[in-house]
Amino acid sequence: MNNKIFKAGTFQFDVKLGDIESNLAKVTEGLHILGDRDVNMAVLPEMWSCGFDNQNLLDHAKQTPFIINKLSSIASKYNMLIAGSLPEVSGKNIFNTIYVIDTNGEQAGFYRKIHLFPLTEEDRYFSAGNRAVVCDTSICPIGLMLCYDLRFPELCRSITLKGALVVIISAQWPRSRINQWDILSQARAIENQVFIIATNRCGKEKGIEFGGRSQIISPTGEILSMAEEGECASVAEINLYKIKEFRDKIPCLKERYPDAYNV
Repeated sequence: MNNKIFKAGTFQFDVKLGDIESNLAKVTEGLHILGDRDVNMAVLPEMWSCGFDNQNLLDHAKQTPFIINKLSSIASKYNMLIAGSLPEVSGKNIFNTIYVIDTNGEQAGFYRKIHLFPLTEEDRYFSAGNRAVVCDTSICPIGLMLCYDLRFPELCRSITLKGALVVIISAQWPRSRINQWDILSQARAIENQVFIIATNRCGKEKGIEFGGRSQIISPTGEILSMAEEGECASVAEINLYKIKEFRDKIPCLKERYPDAYNV
C-alpha cells in the first residue's frame, strides 16, 4: 500500500450532441483549470466528445485517436492523469470506452462498458465489453466503470479484488434519479473501502435533464467534494493511506465467505 497523497478533480459540463469541436474546446478549458490547481488525476463525463449521437457514432469514433492525442499533450504538460469515455471503433463494433491517459501522456489502459443501458437503447448501438479492468498507473491502481455499471456491485467488487485503490466512474446520469447516483456512489465506496471519483454531465438534451453532482468520496463514504448543478470543476485531496487505515479497522474484504454466497 502506497502512502500517497494527491489531488483529484472532476470536470462536468453540458455535452453538446454531435459537436466534437465544441466539446473538445470545453474540456480543454476545464483541464487547464484543473491543471492550474495542481490536480494530479482528472475525470471527465461519459461520452464527452459527442454524447450519444447514435446515428453518427462511427464518424465520431474515427476522431477518437485525434482526441486522445490532444489529451496526451495536456496530461504531459500538467503531469496529470486524465480519464473519460469516448466512442471506440474496433472492427465492426463500436464500444463506449473509458480511456486512461497517464501523467506522462501515455495511455495506461481502457475499459469497454459492460452494462449497456436498455432504456436509452444503448444496447442497440454499442457492443458490450466483457472484462473488468484495473489500470496500473503512475499514481496507483485504478478501476474503471461507466454510468449504468454503478448499479452492479459485482463489478466494483471485482476491480477492488483486482487491486484498485481508486475507482473512476464517468456518467450521463439524469436528474430524475440523482438521489440514486448519490447513494450508489457512496455505497460502492463504503462496501469496497476505496476512493470513488464520479463525474456526471450536466445540462439538458432531448427533454432529459442531467444531474451533475460529480463527487469524490472517501472509503468511509465521506463526500470530499461535491460539484454544483452546472458546469464546474471540483477538487479534493486523496490520501491513499486512509484505505489501509479503514481496512485494518473494519476488515470486510478479508472476512468475505464467497463459497457461502454461491451466486
